[in-house]
Amino acid sequence: MKIVKHSGAIVDFNRSKLKQSLLKSGATSAIVDDVLHLIEKEVYEGISTKRIYKMAFGLLKKVSNSHAARYNLREAIRLLGPAGFFFEKFIARLFATEHYEAKVNVILRGKCVSHEIDVVVKKSDVITMVECKFHVGREAATDVKVPMYILSRFNDLKEKKHEIFSRNDTISKCWIVTNNRFTSDAIDFAKCSGLNLMCWDYPAINNLKTKIDNGQLYPITCLTTLTLFEKEKLLILDIILVREIVNNRTDLEKIGLSSTRIKNVIKEASELCGFI
Repeated sequence: MKIVKHSGAIVDFNRSKLKQSLLKSGATSAIVDDVLHLIEKEVYEGISTKRIYKMAFGLLKKVSNSHAARYNLREAIRLLGPAGFFFEKFIARLFATEHYEAKVNVILRGKCVSHEIDVVVKKSDVITMVECKFHVGREAATDVKVPMYILSRFNDLKEKKHEIFSRNDTISKCWIVTNNRFTSDAIDFAKCSGLNLMCWDYPAINNLKTKIDNGQLYPITCLTTLTLFEKEKLLILDIILVREIVNNRTDLEKIGLSSTRIKNVIKEASELCGFI
């Protein structure tokens, strides 16, 4: 049976691939088999992957909000847009949980011009600039022009001393992070020029998805017990990670949730962050 991807490409329906994505939600094999059985009864020639995803998400949500939230991870990252400012804050949080000092939206004077850097991090006296490339469209990829451009900015900044964490800081490393993927040319250029890349599935081990899962660093936009408007309110209050509300009724009260809603949200957040 043929299905239609987000990009418009037509491919064969892959049951095993869908099963693996469902298992990664934390659902048991028995639950996943039941979900697959129900989906297979509904799929038809030419169905979109978006429609299949919605069916899977809805079926998982009936079983467990936290399973659905985890299955929804990539979409949740996309919901940190559209401008990408909250994605930058999210990336800063990821570095901070690995014992980096982190600052967002730092303006620095280079040898030639001034630059606004998305995130600057420091660990063991090594200071790194982190540029975040956010894509709203799921199929968009960061091409080679981006690391070429960022390399020129990095070279301009590393020539000078800066006042970031102290009065005499030097930037010696550069990361580029995107919520989607890099083209092969972008990866080759970054390797050749000494830039570090991270995206949804690159590098193979410490990519964006594995860092989130291994550290339970889920964005607040994952939660299924909150509306989009409520998630946006929390982001504005600088609540970026789900773990930040596990023991925090105050901010949930600030956005107008009832006691019952707060209980449900904290339950989902606790289950999600406690997943092993």
